[in-house]
Amino acid sequence: QVQLVESGGGLVQAGGSLRLSCSASGRTFTNYLMGWFRQAPGKEREFVASIWWGGDITYYGDSVKGRFTISRDNAKNTLYLQMNSMKPEDTAVYYCAARPVTTNEYVYWGQGTQVTVSS
Repeated sequence: QVQLVESGGGLVQAGGSLRLSCSASGRTFTNYLMGWFRQAPGKEREFVASIWWGGDITYYGDSVKGRFTISRDNAKNTLYLQMNSMKPEDTAVYYCAARPVTTNEYVYWGQGTQVTVSS
């Protein structure tokens, strides 16, 4: 079992920046690929970014490429999402998730943190 707790959400103006954190506890953090997802009201959940256990391979959704950066600190069991040049369409609840390296499914999810970008 892995427990995930997101923090760092809030209100920011368009063009501004926020950094989200996701603290993990439970099983060994490095056994998991980690990801960020988001869900806006009335929309389906959207993939934002993911990072392999070693931190050397990352993937991004098209809508955030070049603006968001995912990173992880395995010593601190923490996942980050640096969000720059934010847009109103980035407004959503952001979730971190953990995928065991032996599966293709994100099994553990945090409770989410609200991010609101004003125009």
